[in-house]
Amino acid sequence: QDQVAESGGGLVEAGGSLKLSCRVSGLSALPFDKRPMGWIRQAPGAEREGVSCITTSDQITYYVDSVKGRFILSKDNDKNTLYLQMNDLKPEDTAIYFCTPGCTVIGGSPSTVGLRPWGQGISVNVST
Repeated sequence: QDQVAESGGGLVEAGGSLKLSCRVSGLSALPFDKRPMGWIRQAPGAEREGVSCITTSDQITYYVDSVKGRFILSKDNDKNTLYLQMNDLKPEDTAIYFCTPGCTVIGGSPSTVGLRPWGQGISVNVST
């Protein structure tokens, strides 16, 4: 069973940056570098939203329109760690961010369909 260690959240002013990390460990039938994975988020009072994910079939990274050009998803396969670099943060980025196994893309945008959070989530608060 996978275990994750999430880190990197916090309080930041609008325009600032944060880098989220999700380190995966434990037993898994599929090696880290062969696994699709990504990030979803849930803002206060809102439904969960797909933010970014990467497939392994085509090695393409997908982003929701609202974060394109600002967020960068990356993986370090040697460290079994998934990252989300978030730049030019906006108050509307305030949410709990979850790393997830799997990558569901609908209409060219990451989705939450069929995905479950890997861990407890990381709180990100962006002030004006």
